[in-house]
Amino acid sequence: MSPSPLAIILLLAVAAPLAYGACEGEASLKGVANDVLLEYGLPKGLLPDSVVSYTFVNATGDFKIELASSCYIWFGDHYTYFDKHLSGTISQGTIYNLSGIQAKKLFIWVYITSMVARPERGMIEFHAGFITEDVPMSLFQKVPVCSNGVGEQLRGAAGVIREMNLLPVAEV
Repeated sequence: MSPSPLAIILLLAVAAPLAYGACEGEASLKGVANDVLLEYGLPKGLLPDSVVSYTFVNATGDFKIELASSCYIWFGDHYTYFDKHLSGTISQGTIYNLSGIQAKKLFIWVYITSMVARPERGMIEFHAGFITEDVPMSLFQKVPVCSNGVGEQLRGAAGVIREMNLLPVAEV
């Protein structure tokens, strides 16, 4: 028994909005956000393995990413926090207007606001406001695995005080 043409049309009408975002030029990609980075000249390991959904607006480069949960990742000696919701704008070799990623510098967490690929030097340039740091691209070749580490305990003022051993801080 073959499906009727009307059934096929109805199926396509229902499936199309699920495969593509509600706005024109917007695609929702599940689990392939890391591969999209490669198309823009960025290493796929800039995002963790726990991408649940990804929305990208072709016309503007704006994106939104949802992770399964917030997590912490070590990139070499760089400790990084990923919020459950990430957003920004991507263009060739660059991510800017970034929100949802923080890196630990000394005793504080700073928000990463943009990333620029510098393939001629083998580096990714990270910006946290006016602070810039080059990190080897080789650290981002593999997609990292999210982990729940001690990072949550080290975030915020209590974490700074605890890390500096200035005052005893009780766990709640």
